[in-house]
Amino acid sequence: MIKNISILALVFSVLISCKIEKKEAVQASNDENQTQQIIYFGGDIITMDGDTPQYAEAVVQREGKIIFVGKKSDAEKQFSSAKKHDLQGKTMLPGFIDPHGHFMSAILMVTQVNVASPPMGTITDIASMIKKLQDFKEEKGIKDGEWIVGWGYDQDLLAEKRHITKLDLDKAFPNNKVLVIHISMHGAVLNSKALEWAGVDKNSKTPDGGVIARLPGGNEPAGLLMEMAYMPVFDKLPQPSEDEMMDLMKAAQVQYVSNGYTHAVEGFTHIKDMNTLKRAAKEGRFFIDIASLPGFTEMDKWLNNPEYPFGEYNNRLKFQGGKFTLDGSPQGLTAYMAEPYKVSGPNGEKNWVGNTSIPRKELAKLAKTMVDNNVQIMFHANGSGAIEDAIYAIENAGIKAGDNKRPVIIHSQFQKLEHLIKYVEIGITPTYFTNHTFYWGDVHIRNVGEKKASFISPIKAANDLGLVTSNHTDFNVTLLDPFFVMWTSMKRETRSGKILGADQVIDAYAALQQITTGSAYQFFEENRKGKIKKGMLADFVILDKNPLKLSNVDEVKEVKVVETIKEGKSVYKK
Repeated sequence: MIKNISILALVFSVLISCKIEKKEAVQASNDENQTQQIIYFGGDIITMDGDTPQYAEAVVQREGKIIFVGKKSDAEKQFSSAKKHDLQGKTMLPGFIDPHGHFMSAILMVTQVNVASPPMGTITDIASMIKKLQDFKEEKGIKDGEWIVGWGYDQDLLAEKRHITKLDLDKAFPNNKVLVIHISMHGAVLNSKALEWAGVDKNSKTPDGGVIARLPGGNEPAGLLMEMAYMPVFDKLPQPSEDEMMDLMKAAQVQYVSNGYTHAVEGFTHIKDMNTLKRAAKEGRFFIDIASLPGFTEMDKWLNNPEYPFGEYNNRLKFQGGKFTLDGSPQGLTAYMAEPYKVSGPNGEKNWVGNTSIPRKELAKLAKTMVDNNVQIMFHANGSGAIEDAIYAIENAGIKAGDNKRPVIIHSQFQKLEHLIKYVEIGITPTYFTNHTFYWGDVHIRNVGEKKASFISPIKAANDLGLVTSNHTDFNVTLLDPFFVMWTSMKRETRSGKILGADQVIDAYAALQQITTGSAYQFFEENRKGKIKKGMLADFVILDKNPLKLSNVDEVKEVKVVETIKEGKSVYKK
């Protein structure tokens, strides 16, 4: 009898305990619903989950993750206490993913002056550039002896149709060091004070893979340094203190989220910048994800160094893969081509093919070392010659498509159809740069001929072969504007109004894939971001209109970001 009573008491105790636990769990769930769950509804929600447009009536997020995608009635029934976010007819997409750019340059832009030509800036000739630099000096109170740095300079868009020289700069700035960064970010023009500081004079030899422009009739530097002649100068340029860099992190990220990006890329990271990014992450200064690509020139410092773990996020910072820069820019005539340009080189060279930054066999050896140590390899390659070197290095590393190593060729511009077939065989995934069709399409026609220029950034051909592709701005080479990227891929119109490669245009949905699902795949994050799907990050961008429902292609350029949400938190609101 006592035994039976004891058993009954035990059962009763368990039942009461379970009931209390269930009640507490329900209460906790209700509290969680009230404070952490949000239902998005009331507009077009494009999930990007599939090869054709798919829409959802409602999305629910909790603690930065998507927990429901489906009908609004089901969402309201299951999550009755959730906070409501009515889109009021606007359009929601997964947050945009920057496939390639230069985050550290975005930080430094705050301390520099924009000397780009329209639509990026206002410069139309050398006089307006000098005036912009002078105004900047006055506005910032820059004293004699201090630096003046401009960015975005493009000689092809100046009325004079020539490079600015140190002679132009010296007249206006005899007592300052002046450096004007070329639009390609692969070179700059320096005045005499800056050249003296850099140790470049008439006795300086042009390094392999570099360009030192000379004044006519002698060996005196004209001011322009490109590629390997510029890199040592860039590396030792004075920068803000690390404390100042920390303070600039927010302004840099705002440039991204105001354009709908929840993921940025630092496209060639030096050790000092890797450490700066690590400090920013440790201090919790990132509110978007940052993927860093450490440069091959310092591989001995970061490879297998536990201070720099690859492939994992730490407070929104991830060291993604090793970066090789193989050539320069086609508009700067420093992209490495398999066949000569139709014009002379920067110093009047005949049969000019551009520059390669690293010999093919050395490249292959370094690339194999990275692959053998499980580091993703990424190559900056614009010209056909550089693309062929990248293919050689990837093949030499023993990579095949089925290995899922996902080597990325960044820009991948002046390629051939046979290159794309190789991409399929060895699993290369290209990130393209269709903004070039507008910015420099007319220049490319002049430099390489219309046939080659028309196959620049051939997204359609690549997609037709089954390749996963993306499309980028290379910020700050071009504007950090995702809708301009979409427009250039959908129309491929040059500044003069010519359609460059009409057979390579893509539709609006394919253009959106370039900055969502395609980018996510290239960073091994297709199961984490790039789609609105249950279990993925609640990274969203809300637009004033649906890019898939516009009456003509040109309207795409007018789409605006209304709000950007990172892991359920609003990080930008217009």
